[in-house]
Amino acid sequence: MSSEPHIFFSDVNERQGSFLRRTFLLGGGMALGTVALVGRLAQLQIVKAEEYATLATNNQFNFRLVPPPRGLIKDRHGVIVAGNRPSFRVLVVRDETKDLDQTLDLLGQLLPDTVERRRTIIREVNAAPRFSPVPVKADLTWEEFSKVNLHAAELPGVMADMNEARYYPHGGAYAHVIGYVAKVSDRDVKAIRDKGEEPPSILFNPGFRIGRQGVEKSLDADLRGEAGGKRVEVDARGRVVAEDVAGSRAAVPGAEVVLTLDNDVQNRALEVFGEESGSCVVMDVRNGDILAMVSAPSFDPNLFVSGVPSKVYRALADYERKPLLDKAIYGTFPPGSTFKMTTALAFLDAGIDPKERVVCSGGYRYGGRTFRCWRRGGHGAMDMHNAIKNSCDTYFYHLSNRAGVDRISRVAEDLGYHRTYDIGIGGQSKGLLPTTEWVKKARPRDPVWHPGETLSVAIGQGAVSITCLQQAVMVSRLANGRKAITPRLIKSIGGKEQPSGGDVPDLPFSNEHLDIVRAGMAAVANDVTGTAYRASQLGLGDIKMAGKTGTAQSRDYGTGSRGPRDAVWSRRDHALFVAFAPHDAPRYAIALIIQHAPSGGAADAAPKAREVMKVALLKDPEMRARIERPLPPEPVGPIGADEAELEPGGEVTGQAAVEAFTPRAPAVRAPTASSGPRPYLSETPQ
Repeated sequence: MSSEPHIFFSDVNERQGSFLRRTFLLGGGMALGTVALVGRLAQLQIVKAEEYATLATNNQFNFRLVPPPRGLIKDRHGVIVAGNRPSFRVLVVRDETKDLDQTLDLLGQLLPDTVERRRTIIREVNAAPRFSPVPVKADLTWEEFSKVNLHAAELPGVMADMNEARYYPHGGAYAHVIGYVAKVSDRDVKAIRDKGEEPPSILFNPGFRIGRQGVEKSLDADLRGEAGGKRVEVDARGRVVAEDVAGSRAAVPGAEVVLTLDNDVQNRALEVFGEESGSCVVMDVRNGDILAMVSAPSFDPNLFVSGVPSKVYRALADYERKPLLDKAIYGTFPPGSTFKMTTALAFLDAGIDPKERVVCSGGYRYGGRTFRCWRRGGHGAMDMHNAIKNSCDTYFYHLSNRAGVDRISRVAEDLGYHRTYDIGIGGQSKGLLPTTEWVKKARPRDPVWHPGETLSVAIGQGAVSITCLQQAVMVSRLANGRKAITPRLIKSIGGKEQPSGGDVPDLPFSNEHLDIVRAGMAAVANDVTGTAYRASQLGLGDIKMAGKTGTAQSRDYGTGSRGPRDAVWSRRDHALFVAFAPHDAPRYAIALIIQHAPSGGAADAAPKAREVMKVALLKDPEMRARIERPLPPEPVGPIGADEAELEPGGEVTGQAAVEAFTPRAPAVRAPTASSGPRPYLSETPQ
């Protein structure tokens, strides 16, 4: 007999009641489920129909940011110096490819050079936002572009299109002043966030470029424009099947920037340097417009647009002549004898008679040392005019402490040294002008300024350092004679004119003092005994330059002398030249520095400056008309200073103007340099 329990119902009614209860519970549950299902369906189909329709549409359409065309940069005459050009490129969208590695393998068979960049490509693709196309290769040839399109069906997530790439048509001529664009880095994003701002979404677009140096960097916000958007329809696999034109938004191009530079002058300025290193700045002395600002050697900024190869960048960075450094505003140099006009104005400010004469016997004995003049045999009796013309060091040694280092530095600041300028490019070097206060901070162990140090400062050596831009400002202010001209590089932004460099206060110098210094500069370039006579002849009719040569030591020679011309490049002296033209009606000023020049100021820098100045003058319609005007007949017989010919306006011109500012006075003999130790500081022949 089985021991399993059994359920027994006492009667039929009891069994029927149990069945009915089970049926009721099961039916009620089904009814509730049906009601819940119907309610949910109603909610989805009626209440939230619009919401889910929107989500479905969003899944069907993607909105992709479109980088705006970068604003053009032009020279003063409308020549494009930074523009955009069409470029074929191939892109990969991570979300549209099944297997990125396999896709890159197939792409590598079509474009072999992408294999070398495989790791970089994978890193960029993985870091890109969803559905953002990542450029794999730009500047495809037509054959490469055709290959990719031909095999498009075999390359899911790969597309080829045409976009605009930044282009610098003049290569290295504008590399430093304009700069270049490059990919956005993590540091760029961090810098924006450090300011408490949120980076715009376009910065995360893999194809976007940001300004890296020069005007491209300083005016990046203006040049960047406003990003657009493309609304595209995609299939279930995420591939683009159509574009919704109505839902797309066109990108707004960046603002057009016009510079004060002149393309012909800029290109010529770079050409004259050849293989030499240095910088050149040309300015309009009337309003401060910069016509040229060049640093040599240069580099091709187009290399950086798509990403410069590391080997190329390392070669540029390691080259001793520093092609990546903008020497016009970042490089600092001793001004050498080009500083003597500043020292001369300080002498005049101190009440020193310009007719006072100092006898140069080849050097100046002071404090147990001999400070030699560049001309070992001496210049003889020198007044201020002839000291500037002949660049006599002894004259400036002898009178330097009667003016003092503080006065010399103050006058130098009034002429434009030891300051930076708002030209649209930041980070400029300020240079150095030593003072008695400066030495207390700079030299705490020896906080006293020694009079012997003033001798070096007087000839532009010692602790003095300047930039080429400051040199150009200095000579522009001397040439203008009335206004403290400031440089201007940005002419207009988006059609809005920028302030002129001529709307400035007056110079704190008298016309009489300025005339004395300018006459000395005219003699340098136009007197047959001037230090730059041969190198300064323009050959443009009656237009003449007024200038000053300079040779600055790049190191202390101690008890030795200047090394040979074929010495190691880094041990050579620097050559400098500053000038303005025409000397009788100044229009343009130039400052040129050759770093570690083969020879000296007159031999190296002056001829190069002359060639650049000729282009600036020939581009000026008024100057060209003057050049083409017939010259007046030559006078019969010599003409003295008191017989100088006058222009209709009563202005003394030509050699007569030079000689008219050649005063005569009794000579003061400087301490002899016939004996004593070898030179402590000296300038080389100019």
